[in-house]
Amino acid sequence: MSSTRIETDTLRRLPKVVLHDHLDGGLRPATVVELAAAVGHTLPTTDPDELAAWYFDAANSGDLVRYIATFEHTLAVMQTREGLLRTAEEYVLDLAADGVVYGEVRYAPELNTNGELTLAEVVETVQEGLAAGMAKAAAAGTPVQVRTLLCGMRMFDRVAEAADLAVAFRDAGVVGFDIAGAEDGFPPADHLAAFEHLRRESVPFTIHAGEAHGLPSIHQAVQVCGAQRIGHGVRITEDIVDGKLGRLAGWVRDRRIALEMCPTSNLQTGAATSIAEHPITALKDLGFRVTLNTDNRLVSGTTMTREMSLLVEEAGWTIEDLRTVTVNALKSAFIPYDERKALIEDVVLPGYASAL
Repeated sequence: MSSTRIETDTLRRLPKVVLHDHLDGGLRPATVVELAAAVGHTLPTTDPDELAAWYFDAANSGDLVRYIATFEHTLAVMQTREGLLRTAEEYVLDLAADGVVYGEVRYAPELNTNGELTLAEVVETVQEGLAAGMAKAAAAGTPVQVRTLLCGMRMFDRVAEAADLAVAFRDAGVVGFDIAGAEDGFPPADHLAAFEHLRRESVPFTIHAGEAHGLPSIHQAVQVCGAQRIGHGVRITEDIVDGKLGRLAGWVRDRRIALEMCPTSNLQTGAATSIAEHPITALKDLGFRVTLNTDNRLVSGTTMTREMSLLVEEAGWTIEDLRTVTVNALKSAFIPYDERKALIEDVVLPGYASAL
């Protein structure tokens, strides 16, 4: 099948896996408007379509710090039990409608405690909302499994608390940990004690690295902190010259450390210049375990179907390429091996076979 002839409906039906997607970056615009009215928060506009456009425009600044600042309004409506339940449930339903069969959603509980909820209550509430969404998706014939990664914000002082939460809730839907926030000036090794604690407690983790900051952040994440996956990691290409891998790039590739790549988001933050030239294609061809992700669906105005379509149309990807990154994602998911194997063999591979 020619890459330029893959219909959008075909792409939408393909089974998808997303490992890097932020809960507070994926709300429905109409939901933000309704919840903001309920809590008295002022938005740039109360028209859902205009709000979606505002997010997309604000995020296309090429500045990671400004990109992160767009979360002010979504976080404002996620400080109550009602807001968290609704946004978590809708998150799952939106993934299911996009053909996602497995997803890992991440968020920082400390950013949802400006109301009356404790850190533990935030996690419990989000898990309740996700469970409701999964039940509704299954009843509608579009089952999806969604697990949680808890984030610590690298520029604040509660990373250790977030790590403790991940340990406490690891048998209640939380499958891993991440640190997020502005990379430059906040190296992952600053939180080494938290990562050592997670390793002792057998909780896997990923680290945002190699987006706003280059190879030193990836080296710290992998070689110092011990990350099993890298959030973004686009700047690993700085260790590749004329197809020859340097020691760090070779380590990442050869040990199958997954790169959670988010093409549209990377364009918005200036980490990549175009879809056609995004490192995901070259890294895939060099044998890295690349995965395809949305990062923030509202902020980036995207879906997994759209990300796939962009790679097909602008980078020449085939259905086989899309199958590769989907299987890659499940191989590196933070769920047990037998669950990953079952999803690959029973859901993903048959779904792609029917499209070929």
